[in-house]
Amino acid sequence: MTFFDQLMLQLDEGVTGLFGQWNAYSTLIVCLLSGFITFQVLTRREPDTHPFLLARQARGSPVRQENESPVYRSLAAPHGMPLNSGLNVKEPGASKWARGRDGDLRDIWRQVVAGVQDDGPTKGAKGRILTVLGTEHVTEHSLDAITRQINLVGQHILDQGGNRVGIYLPNSVEHMVTLFACAFHNLTAVILPFDQSDESVVSMLRRSAVDTVITAPGSFPFKNVVKSYPSLRQLIWVVDEGSAHMDWNEVPQGTGSSVNVSTWQDIVNEPPVDAGKELPPIAGQKEPRDVTIFWQSKPGTMEEMVRFTSANLISAISAQLFAIPTSQRIGPSDLFLPADSLANTHTLVLTLAALFCNASVAFNSAAAQANDLAIATRGISPTVIVTTPAALLKTHQEATHTGSSFIAQKLHWLQTRSLTQSGVMPIASALSSYYDRFRPAIGAKPGKLRLVYAAERVGAGTPPLSSQVLSDLRVFTGARVIYALTAPTVAGAVTQTAFYDYRVFEDKISHFGAPLSSTEVLLRDAGDVKNEDGKSRGEIVVKGPCVAGGEAALGVNGYMREDNTLAYL
Repeated sequence: MTFFDQLMLQLDEGVTGLFGQWNAYSTLIVCLLSGFITFQVLTRREPDTHPFLLARQARGSPVRQENESPVYRSLAAPHGMPLNSGLNVKEPGASKWARGRDGDLRDIWRQVVAGVQDDGPTKGAKGRILTVLGTEHVTEHSLDAITRQINLVGQHILDQGGNRVGIYLPNSVEHMVTLFACAFHNLTAVILPFDQSDESVVSMLRRSAVDTVITAPGSFPFKNVVKSYPSLRQLIWVVDEGSAHMDWNEVPQGTGSSVNVSTWQDIVNEPPVDAGKELPPIAGQKEPRDVTIFWQSKPGTMEEMVRFTSANLISAISAQLFAIPTSQRIGPSDLFLPADSLANTHTLVLTLAALFCNASVAFNSAAAQANDLAIATRGISPTVIVTTPAALLKTHQEATHTGSSFIAQKLHWLQTRSLTQSGVMPIASALSSYYDRFRPAIGAKPGKLRLVYAAERVGAGTPPLSSQVLSDLRVFTGARVIYALTAPTVAGAVTQTAFYDYRVFEDKISHFGAPLSSTEVLLRDAGDVKNEDGKSRGEIVVKGPCVAGGEAALGVNGYMREDNTLAYL
């Protein structure tokens, strides 16, 4: 018998023996094994980002100075190259290969009016500007009407001799209109935190030398201000429709004030309909003046007044645009909601970035004070939100309590495993649809939200967020969460977590990611906390074009983790 015949005989005996012993258990085992392999093949997904990009998120300089750590930069801003300083604004008709201008605040509104300029399916698309009133009433504002308000309000302030304009308003369209009016008409904008005590308001007006205030009735202590601050020359009331019939132009008797009082509605409605429709030309215009921000470390306290140049803000906006992967960039299909006060530069910068990307933006005057995402998103379905850590903690607590059943916990575990072990966001499936009933009620149509921003405010006693809480929030909301570190003299953020960083650590406070493309961070020796070779720790110092004055020490100690992300020490 040949070798081949022996081989076939053994094969025949093996197959006969196998099927001769086959029974129901064998069938069950084969079915389970086949099902498991098929499931793994069909559901396998590549990680959202390469693990190596998370293992080393910043690059340190090859040389460090005495008593300092290496200087850490974003991978998108290598050492030896300038940090990100502008929006690369190109004039109409310019080659797409030509280098554009850094731009300023005026270019943001010009981009809103012009729409998407890049060639593609969304070319010419424009975002919408919305105001949310109550739980269901949503008002859309015409872009042409807003442009007209920018021109008329700015010109009115100039005609009345205004120079430094205090914006004491909640999150609203009028808030943004005033900011752009100051940029287009060479005025200094002073953004005042809303809903403060009378003493705080007077103190802020004195420190910033404001001569014009734009505010809402019922929130601004007019009588106390005119008595305590005689330098006020002009007041513009922003009244709602229900109160528009009242006479707001009269100065209260007994104040002895010569303040010129007018209303927003009169300024906009009295000129001819065609007045103010065209934006001033770019040629010959001066660089916009500074924007003054008050850093509120704790409620009722104003520790620092910071003057940001237009270049500081533009650099911070540009860095936020580059921090998002190209496939996930904010665009006309997004609805952005600032659920934190626009008096915070982090919220302001992200809102301006959304406007520049031609996303729709919704303003809710109650959103910043509520610290509740369910209240802030009533009547709309945002896809991108910037909110406070306190609001996220409240959402986390409520969702954890709601989803405390055995099945919900197991589904939560599966989705967390997908995030932390596989590195992918959980996708909608028949199994995960059961979990939808436990998700927090964010927006009129839950499931639309895709991106959440929150920030730790240095020295402000902000509730800390752990990496476990951030991971839970990603599962609860179905959205990616970006956690940043912010400081008084830094426009936007100092550092922030990577878009695809879903990792969980045992630390009580999450790390704050790597520097953005507009900042570089070093750690300076502070007391007993000293740098060593291979160990970077000390007082956090940040430099870059988005920093007021170019450099700032934050007054808190931190360290660089092995993955070159910044964390509190």
